[in-house]
Amino acid sequence: MTGDVLIRQLEYLVALARERHFGRAAQACHVSQPALSAAIRRLEHELDVPIVLRGQRFGGFTAEGQRVVGWAHRILAERDGLRSDVDRMRGGLSATLRIGAIPTAVPATPLITARFEAAHPRARVRIEALSSREIARRLADFELDVGFTYLDDESAASMRVVQLYRERFLLLMPADHPLARQRVVEWAAAAELPLCALTPDMRNRRILDAAMATAGTRLAPVVETDNVGALYAHIATRGLSSIVSHAWVHAFGVPAGSCVRPLADPNPNPPVGLVALPREPSSILVDGVWTVMEGADLSAEFERSLAGVLEPEG
Repeated sequence: MTGDVLIRQLEYLVALARERHFGRAAQACHVSQPALSAAIRRLEHELDVPIVLRGQRFGGFTAEGQRVVGWAHRILAERDGLRSDVDRMRGGLSATLRIGAIPTAVPATPLITARFEAAHPRARVRIEALSSREIARRLADFELDVGFTYLDDESAASMRVVQLYRERFLLLMPADHPLARQRVVEWAAAAELPLCALTPDMRNRRILDAAMATAGTRLAPVVETDNVGALYAHIATRGLSSIVSHAWVHAFGVPAGSCVRPLADPNPNPPVGLVALPREPSSILVDGVWTVMEGADLSAEFERSLAGVLEPEG
């Protein structure tokens, strides 16, 4: 078995683990389904263990197969790390940095990519909006290099971490609403507005639900979405309100006819930053983004964009 054949078999196996379907995995690898199935069977024969539970369709992995999938992720990640290291020595980092970002942090990603690309102009960046739980899973499976997520999660305890800001929650609402005349809005008053919010599977929503419960009320949005863009579109076109991160106001501004007001204490202020697996040798890509982001104060940039928009007129 040559090295090229082994790597190809491992790539097919990782694609199957990701897609959970032979046909989709084959399509992702640009091969026929019989070719992918045959390659995985050869891997089973060469390792002398059953890897895939087969029936009329993909049925998951055996216990041995789950271990092999874990090693496949690790081996492919080390191969990619080797390539990145060689590229860097040859003339500068030219690999793709894979970032998984929680929806509330996605609007802040340009502040990371601008710094990273300035330091590594030949590199590329791919960003995916994911839940905090999915980010942790995909980091463990070597499908992401870096997560941009909440840092007060248990999964962050074992990670390499750099805090970039604390999320500040604001009320975004129609400028002609009576609450717009207040300097600070109580959470219970905000709960009475027709709100749009992220879905309950998102950590941001769970934080807001807890804040509302502390205030003796509950969040009952009229529109739920897992996409910040859809949320902002409803604010701009339907006159709805929302409790938003100050990072969103920095990126998108305040829609015409709307205003933002601070919410009363207690305001949760969860920490947000970058997380990565602590690996030896460390990833060149992760080291690259860490170098440009350690010590960065994104909060100061956010606060500058809020200057002059939090005070009631008059």
